[in-house]
Amino acid sequence: MNLHGIWAIYRFEMARFGRTIWTSLAVPVITTSLYFIVFGSAIGSQMREVSGVPYGAFIVPGLMLLAIFSESILNASLGIYMPKFTGTIYEILSAPLSPIETVLGYVGAATTKSLLIGLIIFATAHLFVDLPVAHPVLMLLYLLLVAAAFCLFGFAIGILANGFEQLQVVPLLIVTPLTFLGGAFYSVQILPEPWRTVTLFNPVVYLINGFRWTFFGQSDVGVGISLGVSFAFLCACLAFVTIIFRTGWRLKA
Repeated sequence: MNLHGIWAIYRFEMARFGRTIWTSLAVPVITTSLYFIVFGSAIGSQMREVSGVPYGAFIVPGLMLLAIFSESILNASLGIYMPKFTGTIYEILSAPLSPIETVLGYVGAATTKSLLIGLIIFATAHLFVDLPVAHPVLMLLYLLLVAAAFCLFGFAIGILANGFEQLQVVPLLIVTPLTFLGGAFYSVQILPEPWRTVTLFNPVVYLINGFRWTFFGQSDVGVGISLGVSFAFLCACLAFVTIIFRTGWRLKA
């Protein structure tokens, strides 16, 4: 394992994040505050509790994952797309690094950024609501799992993209709508049939509910299923990215 090479990529990516750190940290704080003002105050005044949990606290896991999804994809996709765009990708491919080591450097840095933003949103939420965490260690581990999975997903998008505009297509047109329809701000149990059954085909439902279980000890779907979906998504993305690096597809073009 070339730890020096992994650390070099990781440090370079974190330095890029450091150049815009104040903007990167201010945006989630402002966005979270606005969500609490709109959803917590306006909707929360009409829906005070969901399954015994205060509505303001209920939406926090969804808010955190909504930010994690978008930030993970953005950071990881830009991380690999910029070397492709500038042509420095050939230096990476010719370096004494295996595909796994290269992915660890890029995805590790993107995951660190996403976790930092997720924890800032978590801290910001405490300014608005009393937020209990039933399983704090599992909450951090689950957050790490989801962030790593979506960073790998974003990494794959960065490899496949042919332009900057294509980096935004999947997050804006697919991931964000699925998150809003996946129970980020409501319980799927309140949906009438057949929409409740249709919603269960949305994979984001399982990610959000698994994460919400670590906070409140309750979930609309089985925790085991949520964990299985998260691991399956992580493994699928890792396998896809590894194959791309081994073959050079979309990297050497």
